Amino acid sequence: MAKGYVIYNPMAGNGKAKEDSQLLQMGLDEELEYYDMTRITNYGAFISGMEKEDYLVIVGGDGTLNRFVNDTDGLEITQEIVYYPTGTGNDFAKDMGMGANPCPVTEHLKNLPSVEVQGKRYRFINGVGFGIDGYCCQVGDALRKIPGKKVNYTGIAIKGLLFHFAPRNATVTVDGKEYAYNKVWIAPTMHGRFYGSGMIPTPKQDRASDTLSLMLFHGAGRIRTLCVFPSIFKGEHVKHTKMVAVHTGKEITVEFDRPTPLQIDGETILGVTKYTAYAAKVKKKVLC
Repeated sequence: MAKGYVIYNPMAGNGKAKEDSQLLQMGLDEELEYYDMTRITNYGAFISGMEKEDYLVIVGGDGTLNRFVNDTDGLEITQEIVYYPTGTGNDFAKDMGMGANPCPVTEHLKNLPSVEVQGKRYRFINGVGFGIDGYCCQVGDALRKIPGKKVNYTGIAIKGLLFHFAPRNATVTVDGKEYAYNKVWIAPTMHGRFYGSGMIPTPKQDRASDTLSLMLFHGAGRIRTLCVFPSIFKGEHVKHTKMVAVHTGKEITVEFDRPTPLQIDGETILGVTKYTAYAAKVKKKVLC
């Protein structure tokens, strides 16, 4: 009989991922085995202990998926992989139309795009954020270290736009063609449509395609940018073509004129001046 191996991130979903993972046992005849992903030091050994008919269940949010695909990079996983979204944002689940239900995602975790930052290469699920989104993740990381402190990314973004974050000048290269932008507030490169707990920076991006989409908020001051920025949650910001630019390509480089926080599926890297994102091969769509 097939056995289920549940890998959960204890910090996901405001620390409730372990508790949420117990719900998976309901209605199943076989027993599930539970593992804290922060204590798995060798995925090669972990997976080699599974039978081919066994399956993996990943419990957590977008950051949990990001950690899993990077920790298992280079490994051949023949078992089926199921994702149970219990994070705070669940942008991958939104893009997949999963709702709150577990869904097979094996094909969607293969041939992922990658990004090179500070000499290291990372795979990513949703997108790479550069600008005020990276700043928000930096502030959020600091707030999470304070016991009982809740993180409100929308509030952090508003305060950043009004007071704390200063825009950058950027040089962008898309498939060899170079562009220059002033007063850039945000410059994410997306594999899916959603990131940042429901923002839709690139509404037309399709994760099954072999291209990525870059969106830039640029050229405007604090108040005007703040007035338009909320429309990103409906994807309507792209109508403001004087402030918003979208580029599509297979290789995208963004370089800022000073160090800026960057985030990859919510995981923060500080002091970044440049990143290059590389699209993946076309994948089959998986319906949930």
